[in-house]
This record gives sequence, C-alpha cells and structure tokens, in this order.
Amino acid sequence: MAKVEDFSNTSVCRPQLEQQEAAAAHEEYERRPVPPSALLGFKSFLGMYAGEHTAGTELMIGPLFVAAGVSAFDFIVGLLVGNALAVISWMLFCAPIATRARLTLYYQLEQICGRKLVTIYNLANGVMFTILAGAMITVSATALGVGFKFEMPGLNDTAPTSVGWVIAVVIVGLLFTICAAYGFKAMCRFANVAAPWMVLVFLTFGIITFKRFMDASQTEIRSLSDLWTLCSTTIWKGGEPLAGRVKFTFWHVMFFAWFCNMAWHIGLSDLTVLRYAKKSWYAIASAAGMYVGHFMAWICASLLFAYQLHLDPTNTNVHAGPMTYETAGLAGVFCVVIAGWTTASPTMYRAGLAFQAIMPKRSRFAVTWGIGVCSLIAAAVFPVVTMRLLDFVAIWGLILMPMGAVIFVDFWIIRKFGLQSNYALHSGKSFNLAAGLAWLITLTVCTVLVNTTKIADALVARNILADTASLQWIKQHLTIEIFFVSLPGWFVTAILYLLISMVYQKKIRPQPAKG
Repeated sequence: MAKVEDFSNTSVCRPQLEQQEAAAAHEEYERRPVPPSALLGFKSFLGMYAGEHTAGTELMIGPLFVAAGVSAFDFIVGLLVGNALAVISWMLFCAPIATRARLTLYYQLEQICGRKLVTIYNLANGVMFTILAGAMITVSATALGVGFKFEMPGLNDTAPTSVGWVIAVVIVGLLFTICAAYGFKAMCRFANVAAPWMVLVFLTFGIITFKRFMDASQTEIRSLSDLWTLCSTTIWKGGEPLAGRVKFTFWHVMFFAWFCNMAWHIGLSDLTVLRYAKKSWYAIASAAGMYVGHFMAWICASLLFAYQLHLDPTNTNVHAGPMTYETAGLAGVFCVVIAGWTTASPTMYRAGLAFQAIMPKRSRFAVTWGIGVCSLIAAAVFPVVTMRLLDFVAIWGLILMPMGAVIFVDFWIIRKFGLQSNYALHSGKSFNLAAGLAWLITLTVCTVLVNTTKIADALVARNILADTASLQWIKQHLTIEIFFVSLPGWFVTAILYLLISMVYQKKIRPQPAKG
C-alpha cells in the first residue's frame, strides 16, 4: 500500500488551502442547492427587503403618481391593498418553493425548460435587470447635480443632456457595481447598516414637506378630517395628469403596487434570494419593503414633487437630488445615493446570476462587473427609462411573469396529472416546447390586448378594416392597460403549460437523468 503523505503543514499547500477557503466564503451555489450551513436568519431578509425597496427609485415612482393625477383616496387605499397582496404573493407563491428546492431561479428553470429555452429567458431577465439597475443609477446620479450644477434630463427627455451628467452616471455606477460583485452576503450587511438611516431620512422628507403644505395653505390640523381635507384638496387633488401621462385610479395604484415587483414574487425571481431562508415564513420580511418603502417612501417622495408643482406648476422635472436637498440638505443628497445603492446592487446581482447561467464558465464576479458597465451605459444614454419607470416595470413583469407560472405548475401541480416535473432534466431535452409555447402564446395574447386600439387604428389607416361600430366596440372593450393584463396572463400561462404538457409528454418519452 502506497504511503499517503500529509502535506497539510507544508508551505507549498497553504496557499492552495487559503484559495479554497476564500472560494468557499464567496460561494453563491449557482448550480446546486444552498446547504444548511449557508442559510441565513430572519434579520438578513428584513434588512435586505427594507433596504432594497426603500430605494432611489421610490424618489422617482412617488412623483410619477402625482404626475398621473392620482387622488388622495385612490393613492393611499390603493397602496395599502396592493402592497398587502404583494406580501401575500411572496409568502404563498415564492417562499415555499424557494425553501424546498433551494435553487436559483435560473438553474430551476433549466431543469424544467431545458438549456436553450432558459438561455432565452435568462437573456430577457438579465437585460431587464440591467436596465432597471441603470434607472437606479440615474436617480442617484441626480445627487451629484446638486453640487456640480450640470444639466440633468427632464421628465420627457430621452437622451443625456450634458457631459457632466454622463460623468456622474459613470462614477455612481462603478460604486454600485463593486458592492454587487461581492455577492449576496455583502449586500445584506450593507443594507442592514443603511436601511434604518434611510427610513428616517425618507420620513423626514415627508414631515418637512407636509409642514410646508400646511404653512402654504394656512391650514391647522386639529382632526383627521382636517388632515384628509388637506391631502385631498391640496396635495393629491385627483386632477388631470401631466401631458403624456395616463390618469391613475384606485385600480391603477393597487395593481401597480401589487405587480411592480411581479417578476420577484409571482414571477419567482426571488427564489434566488429566499433559497437562503431557514424558514419559508421569512418572506413576511417583504412587508418591511412594501410598507416602509412602497408605502411610506412613495408617499413621502410624492409630497416632494407635489410641493414643487404647488410652488411652480411649470416645473415638472423629477430630479431626486435637488428635491431632497431643498428639503433635508446634505442628508437628503446622501440618502439619494445610498438608496440607489441598496437597490441597484441586488438588481445587478440578480442580473449577474442570469447571465452567468448563460455563460457558466465565466465567474459570477466577472459577469457582474460586465452588468455594472452595461447598466451605467444604459443610465447615461437612455434616461427615458427612468422617466417612464411605471410603464417599464409593468412591461418587465409581463415579460417575466409567465415563467413563474410554469415553475409553480411544474412544482406543485403537474405530477397530480401523471406528468413528469423537471421534464428537461429527465428527458434530456434542451427545449421544453410546452413551456416555450405557453410563454410565447401568453405574451402574444397580452401584447395584442394592450395594443388592440393601436392595431385597429393602424389597420383602418391602411384600409384593411373599415371603421365600423363593431370595431369601435372592440377597441373600447378589448383593450386592457398594461397595468392590468399580467394577472389574467398568469392563469393563461398556467393552463396552457399544463394542457400542452399533456400532449407533448405523451409524444416524447422521458429518458432517465444522467448521473
């Protein structure tokens, strides 16, 4: 028997051991379940959700509600209901699967859909995350405009407006990328430190601005009735929206609050995050993001813009940096930067995982750096995404939502019909046609419904259809706004995937998984 020598104490092997330990410390388990030793406690998720959703984008989204002419009742009540539905979606749809499979969204989809189909999905998902990170960089870059006085994009601008703006975007984008490249645990530590301070600053925005409204209107608040009168007649007046904006009702606010993170909860992107949770109920931590961020922060941010319009109705620029500086000084400016940081970094992290799944031989660290560069380029060149953020978020949810329905059906339902779950894994197929068709058909139907009026008008303009009473009825009753189409779309995908799988799996006999 050959002698086995112990090299554990030699100087030759110590560097190798140190490299292995360092690799283990930065392991993100992209292609295997998260082990028990790597699971995280409730506090990590509380800080992450509060930090991620009390963010720089809230300083953009809040004002856009005001730009949409929302009323006080529709705004407040719509946010209360919509955010509750979002928390329920995280708890009932996303967390139970995440804590059972403990796989990233991308690797779980690969087992269901096959390598080729999931590559298409990962590409779409990664591009969307990259653009969203760019929007967050855009918001934070406005903070630098306070001190350097360069020209910043306005509400209707589609391109950069100055060299100073481009430089600011590059500086902020590189800063955010550093944090994202070091992984999930680094982001949790940063969020836990930053979140409490950010919450207080956002609350300060709201208190100071509300006091200014009271002074400007010479109103004394002696009862809830007085408070409500000020809100409904002076702040969120429910008038006509600004030019080019859709008028928001209760239903717009509720569905937007519910579905602005649809890709995360019902679309199951947060499988990637919640796979680290010890218990599925940890998803209730999302309430910290919804009610601190998407309720309190949106309200406070909307107050900033409403007061700006109150002083000068022609000043429709949504520049977070100047607005917060006017209200809270340097603390407001720093809050804009930090708030963007705590959101852009997790978004880049998710995008990095999406693209790393396409290029598994590339390290997540290197891929994330590439995402950061693309995000800052998108932010510098296309500020229009930020100025139309409500529409972008709705489109994003629509594109990615169907695969959440596919995973849900595959995990919980498909075996009850005698069908094979994780079909691509067991059949060796690289493209699950059932999932691909369900996704494509759903997106096609939803796109047609959203654009029924435009399609009909185009056909009439080309003399393909006559402008009849029947056509007018179709345009009036079969056109669904982008904010409402995703909910029925989820059920359409689920039913299609199940029905097509019944046919598809009968024709192709599954093969035993290799290994």
